[in-house]
Amino acid sequence: MIRLQHVYLLLGLLLAWAAVLGLRDRSNPRRWTTGLFWALLAFAFLAGDKVPTAAMGVLVLVLALLAGLGGVRGGAPRPPAPGSQLREAQRLGHRLLAPALLIPGLTLLGVLGLKHLRLGGVPLLEPASVTLVSLGLACAGATAVALRLTRVRPGVAVQEGRRLLDAIGWAALLPLLLATLGSVFSVCGVGEAVAALVRLGVPAHSPLAAVLAYGLGMVALTMIMGNAFAAFPVMTAGVGLPLLVRLHHADPAILGALGMLTGYCGTLLTPMAANFNIVPVVLLDLPDPNAVIKAQAPTALALLAVNLTFIYWLALP
Repeated sequence: MIRLQHVYLLLGLLLAWAAVLGLRDRSNPRRWTTGLFWALLAFAFLAGDKVPTAAMGVLVLVLALLAGLGGVRGGAPRPPAPGSQLREAQRLGHRLLAPALLIPGLTLLGVLGLKHLRLGGVPLLEPASVTLVSLGLACAGATAVALRLTRVRPGVAVQEGRRLLDAIGWAALLPLLLATLGSVFSVCGVGEAVAALVRLGVPAHSPLAAVLAYGLGMVALTMIMGNAFAAFPVMTAGVGLPLLVRLHHADPAILGALGMLTGYCGTLLTPMAANFNIVPVVLLDLPDPNAVIKAQAPTALALLAVNLTFIYWLALP
């Protein structure tokens, strides 16, 4: 059986090798702290389930200190030969898109098809983590296709992965940490506090008011936290379930799907989503730090209006 731990193992090994390469990079003035950062993260993936929870909490705090004190820096990457990238792009053409398109396609294949496959009576994929395991396999398959297309050695993929990690830096952890933050907030009762505040200012008997409170609250909380995964459990527990599902009998499946999509509208509008909206600015050397957000704002607002309309029409009876 292919388990989620196997995917974590591959990620951990990749991060460990990135840590080794970072420590050997003498062009980086912070190579020791940068290498330590990726080494600790690699340890979390490789042995996190065998370490006490409190110790992992300390590890996360150390990662935050290393990043907050400027200890995570990228070295000076070796530039490619002049014109080599342009020649390769012209040779490959639109085939360059194949590995990226394979990831969602293979993930869907795994979720819908491979989850039913059994070998010797044992499921091929871990039933409790079919989606994540399928995503890991899809990424591995897409990497193999990319290596075949570009005719380079596997080591080049690792080198380029490390270069991308250096470019993104500590922001690569944001999706993981912010998704976890939503669970922490839910356990701490933030959802109940939000529900109490909403009841004070929103007429609960009005379905339209409840939809607006849920959708706009999802966007606002996503903009604050930087990730819809963090906002979703809070707003759904605090507003979606008590007001829309229980009081107005909304369809929970439709509400959940459209609610998460509504949260993504907030992701397009906030610098807190640094890995989406700030890192591209740095990688592309754009003069305006908010250029990506400004370009996305019209789409986000239009999609928000459509989502709110769909929630009202489709989720409510």
